[in-house]
Amino acid sequence: MLEYINDPLQIKELTPAELKRLATDVRKRMIEVVSKTGGHIAPSLGTVELTISLLYTFDPLVDRIVWDVGHQSYAWKILTDRNDRFDTLRSLGGISGFTNRDESPYDAFTTGHSSTSISAALGLACAAEMKGEEDAHHIAVIGDGALTGGISFEALNHAGHLQMDRFIVVLNDNAMSISKNVGGLQKHMATLMASRSYNTLKQQIWTLSGTLPDSIRRRFIYGAQKLEESMMNILVPNILFEDLGLKYVGPIDGHNLKGLNSIFRRVRDNMVGPVLVHVVTQKGKGYKPAEKDAALFHGVGPFEFKSGKPTNNHKKGWSEVFGEQLCHLAVKNQDIVAITAAMSAGTGLSKFEEQYPERFYDVGIAEQHAVTLAAGMACKGIKPFVAVYSTFLQRALDQVIHDVALPRLPVVFCIDRAGIVGEDGATHQGAFDIAYLLSVPNLVMLAPSSAEELRSMMNWAAMYKQGPVSIRYPRGMVHSANEAIMPFKPGKAHVLEPEGDIALISVGDTLTMVREIHEILAEDKVKARIIDLRSIKPMDEELLHTLAEECTHIFSFETGAVIGGAGSRITQLLSDKTCRVTNFGYPDRFIPHGKIELLNQEIGFTAEALSKRILKQIKP
Repeated sequence: MLEYINDPLQIKELTPAELKRLATDVRKRMIEVVSKTGGHIAPSLGTVELTISLLYTFDPLVDRIVWDVGHQSYAWKILTDRNDRFDTLRSLGGISGFTNRDESPYDAFTTGHSSTSISAALGLACAAEMKGEEDAHHIAVIGDGALTGGISFEALNHAGHLQMDRFIVVLNDNAMSISKNVGGLQKHMATLMASRSYNTLKQQIWTLSGTLPDSIRRRFIYGAQKLEESMMNILVPNILFEDLGLKYVGPIDGHNLKGLNSIFRRVRDNMVGPVLVHVVTQKGKGYKPAEKDAALFHGVGPFEFKSGKPTNNHKKGWSEVFGEQLCHLAVKNQDIVAITAAMSAGTGLSKFEEQYPERFYDVGIAEQHAVTLAAGMACKGIKPFVAVYSTFLQRALDQVIHDVALPRLPVVFCIDRAGIVGEDGATHQGAFDIAYLLSVPNLVMLAPSSAEELRSMMNWAAMYKQGPVSIRYPRGMVHSANEAIMPFKPGKAHVLEPEGDIALISVGDTLTMVREIHEILAEDKVKARIIDLRSIKPMDEELLHTLAEECTHIFSFETGAVIGGAGSRITQLLSDKTCRVTNFGYPDRFIPHGKIELLNQEIGFTAEALSKRILKQIKP
């Protein structure tokens, strides 16, 4: 079927049997490609019928559809003129793993982070109303845990207040967290509530109330609302959405194309005001390995098509070392707790969750709450370790500043995925955490270069009580120092090579690359010192001043934005010195998706490229 779909409007012409065949073909195409590229396959497998039904019912260039996060949107990409490019998914120069306005006119909003769809779709709807685009529908598809993000409820509340027509929220309930089954009674009620007769009757009752005296009218409306609410409470789940001001329809079987098409048509043609359509889907639908372990296949690397087994050999990563060390610390310190925002496996906390379930808190996709929850615990003497991706901590910067750093609460932020993360692209690259945290008072910032340093820093942070600590480390395989690491002290760097006319300062995991640069320079008869900075804030100012007096050039290296980063701070500290300071990091632009090695080559952040720049500067 995919060979004949050159325009999503062609889907409207298909028969029910052809629509089912199309769903099968889309799943096959998705599994074939993602087994080679990796990606978020389980969420997208669950939304195939939903995607087809939305395209069958609405015009995607007129009726704007916003997919939350975007990792539910692989079927959307395949069916909106990107099937011929789908095998370039998440590769450098290929299509993104999320929706992207720069990639296709069918993508109404650029996404990557969670819980933004309702706000974005409502903004599009408000703009359309201002421009007189009265016939356009605006649809937010939210699910896969995104409703746990606070911004989604803020948007629902505002949508209920505005009471805008042709605004639809589709709740993709793919974890059975709201309703455990879809029964005949619920199906019947959903059809009834979206019917023309039911909504005409409601409108007639409202019109009739306008003819009554005010004193009677208020009591009449109140009685009618309570009658409807009582009926809904008995027959329909989730009255919460009605209380927020959205008409609720559902739950609907999200894999029944006939039922989906019927409901969406009725909602499109009959209902007035904002509507929430509750759709129940199965994550990983149609692929047995993903159905069996949807969490594993939420975001997965390349795998064997038939078995679903990963094709990459497992190597110990930074997240795993962090999780193991936290379990070790928790044995000795009963006050240690772990907090994560829906990323227990991704941040290495699965073992901690198993061993200490009463000391483990997964707050959902709610980083702001996670940080302030940790602050409240710290007020009572608990030692919280907040494990969070660099890109997601951005959402909680106000809480880090106001609720943790200002009152000097001893919360430990373990910042995973710092630096380039690869195929997830610009929305997920951990490029900004040093820059946005460096100016925060009372915060100690650390960056280990090896597994041993990470453990040492965690040991120190577990005992530190004078304020918050952040420890940043990258995605991927962890390096071993192959040497004993002295107990960590903040503000003290580690001198690895003490002799040389120039100094190479490594920030965190750049040490391996700095060693390669050191070897390249040595071949050119350039002797260089190597410094493992370790402590970004406070810095080893005494050592830095010594280097500035004894060296002609200082070069810093960090996996983060070069503007406002650790190197910028070194430059500030040595601004009155004659020694020339040069900072190497990420350029002032968003870094796209692709393999980490290729991205580093593309931005010139490799040992070979940086060595050339250094030699050009010291040997003009």
